[in-house]
Amino acid sequence: MQINQLARTYRYDGIDLPVPQHLADDQAGLRAYHATLYPAILNAESVDAGVSGGAHVTEYRRAVGTKG
Repeated sequence: MQINQLARTYRYDGIDLPVPQHLADDQAGLRAYHATLYPAILNAESVDAGVSGGAHVTEYRRAVGTKG
């Protein structure tokens, strides 16, 4: 059996977002940090996109709905 360490990658709108080392384990803090770059992330849904290229990918997907 072999154990592989996977890096975490956060993606929004096809763009890989930076993960500062001091926020790597704090999901709420990391989301707030990413929202400073892209404010729509505050209302986005976090979706586990699986493993891709040796990294565990989490995607922020914009909430789509109707107004009114």
